[in-house]
Amino acid sequence: MNSNDSILIIGAGLCGSLLALRLAQRGFKVDIFESRPDLRKVDIDAGRSINLALSDRGFRALRMCKVDHLAKEICIPMYGRLVHDREGNTFESSYSGRKGEYINSISRSDLNGILLTEADKHERVDIHFNQYCQRVDIENNVAFFQDAETKKIYTVEADVVIGSDGAGSSLRKSYYAERKFLFSFSQNFLNHGYKELEIPADANGKHQIDTTFLHIWPRGDYMLIALPNQDGSFTVTLFLSFDEGKYNFNNLTSNKAVIQFFEEEFPDALRVIPNIIEEFNNNPTATLGTVKCHPWYYRDKTLLIGDAAHAIVPFYGQGMNASFEDVVVFDSILDQNLGSWEEVFRTYQKVRKQNTDAIADLAIDNFYEMRDHVANPLFKEKRKIEMDLEEHFPDVYFSKYSMVTFREDVSYHEAMVRGRAQDKALLNLIADQEVSTSLNMTKEELEIVLDKINEETEEILREDKIAGL
Repeated sequence: MNSNDSILIIGAGLCGSLLALRLAQRGFKVDIFESRPDLRKVDIDAGRSINLALSDRGFRALRMCKVDHLAKEICIPMYGRLVHDREGNTFESSYSGRKGEYINSISRSDLNGILLTEADKHERVDIHFNQYCQRVDIENNVAFFQDAETKKIYTVEADVVIGSDGAGSSLRKSYYAERKFLFSFSQNFLNHGYKELEIPADANGKHQIDTTFLHIWPRGDYMLIALPNQDGSFTVTLFLSFDEGKYNFNNLTSNKAVIQFFEEEFPDALRVIPNIIEEFNNNPTATLGTVKCHPWYYRDKTLLIGDAAHAIVPFYGQGMNASFEDVVVFDSILDQNLGSWEEVFRTYQKVRKQNTDAIADLAIDNFYEMRDHVANPLFKEKRKIEMDLEEHFPDVYFSKYSMVTFREDVSYHEAMVRGRAQDKALLNLIADQEVSTSLNMTKEELEIVLDKINEETEEILREDKIAGL
């Protein structure tokens, strides 16, 4: 294992381009093969999320590669959720009680373009577009590609092959197709899919609704969310069951039904989506799934990274951030000078997998929270107390959301385990009427509440450990 080893990366998306940039910065020779055209020249993201949430874990990776300043230039800060009810009333739900903590709406394609451009600057990086990977001979490190224009099929050999080619990874498919080793794989879909719509800019090119929030319309069986774009528009995403409930994708088959659905459930959103029929009929409906697999590597030859190893649903805003954190962790393993690629891959997987499994589970949890609970009075009371605790004890108390989103030093697994226990402790105190937002507690009274939460959290963690949870 040395810098003269040739590295082939399949997939030039966000994770692949960031990984290529970092490996090039470390002196490796990298070839990236991407099935799609160069997104800096052609719009290729139809059907995919146009904007994403970038938070602290993602920024940590961008800082490592010295491109965080470029990303910040195209970010729109969002300080919390603005929840819309059926009557058009709204209420705020902050992401943190600490000042200066927020998530960012960022264009997927613009960020990807930045990373590709920075990787392109390195003479030891070559990016090949319109090259579809059919399969990988994992025993001999040979990848089979087809040129999208000439249709020619050819092979590329490398010392190391890394699959960063998303949830439909060709390298991962080769793992179980070649049957060279015991490989476990699961892909679980929600019964909900999603469709993207748009709130356009107004006549002056300005945003029509507040850009400082992620907007959410929770309705139990379905919901809308909206994130701002730099051009004055909002990307609106409808999450809806394929075949369950009063309204679903399978029965919204007429223009009249679509209008009725939005008039009944999202009337204030409908007023600012003028092309609702055209967009609903023409924009694709995509699935929502979780990918888990094991192992992520084969000997000293190949490795899965990013969504290829652990695709998750988008409801914690951590998909991109988790993939970027993969690169940070992988880079830290390279710093250990372990001597062989196999040892690097083994150590990386050991450190990383329980954390990617954790954020996958948390993302499913947050789907139900956003859809069903954010407007619930009990949830609102819980969030208010959490915000008060974070405001008065900013260095001591961190909600589960804050641990996941703003604490890059806390692993996803630790955030999940402690966060769930802490949530249970706080809800128990509310249920037992030991704490209430109606009390307008002083800092001294809040400190007593904090001590109770910590005490009960530790007791729950002990019980869970005994139970093997």
